[in-house]
Amino acid sequence: MIKLDIDTLNKELRNKTPDEIIQWALTLSSNRIVTTSFGKYSAILLSTMSKHDKNIKVVWCDTLFNLPETYAHADSLIKDYNLNIKKYQSLKTREEIEETIGLPNVEDDNHALFSEVVKLEPFRRALQEQQPELWFTNIRVRQTELRDKKDILSYSKDGILKISPFYYWSDYDLDNYLEVHNLPKNHTYFDPIKALENRECGIHLQ
Repeated sequence: MIKLDIDTLNKELRNKTPDEIIQWALTLSSNRIVTTSFGKYSAILLSTMSKHDKNIKVVWCDTLFNLPETYAHADSLIKDYNLNIKKYQSLKTREEIEETIGLPNVEDDNHALFSEVVKLEPFRRALQEQQPELWFTNIRVRQTELRDKKDILSYSKDGILKISPFYYWSDYDLDNYLEVHNLPKNHTYFDPIKALENRECGIHLQ
């Protein structure tokens, strides 16, 4: 486990660019991952990380319930950046999940079980197999109540150092970045675990 004074470091990194934050963080350990759901702004973090570490392990917990547009978006980014994808899925097939749990909404008693089966268990398995010391993410302030309490640097429950280079960027900033760098946006992304934009999908509770 990498032990740092993240309160002090977060103040120092506050005015650094995402590239500078990433460059600094990469000096801490070669044992690192970046997570993605291939969501709305996924092209930004993945293209940036690829620029600094072409071989970084890209952990994707595919819920099996993504829209066709998201799978096409993923295929495009994987090909364009030759991503080192580590794909994790439920131990059950989509058909088994639909037959036994269904596709519950957030008020349904089965939603917690659905979340566990399609995302949380696969993600715990990913962390157990990859054993990272660094975890690059694209969480940002103002997304959820939990994420408002994080910062550029934070620790997971297991002590993994999480780095969120774009933490203080707004949607406007990200949209402008996409336009300037001619990157694709996944307009139709939908996470059945979150269901609502201000809900956590669960992996950042780990």
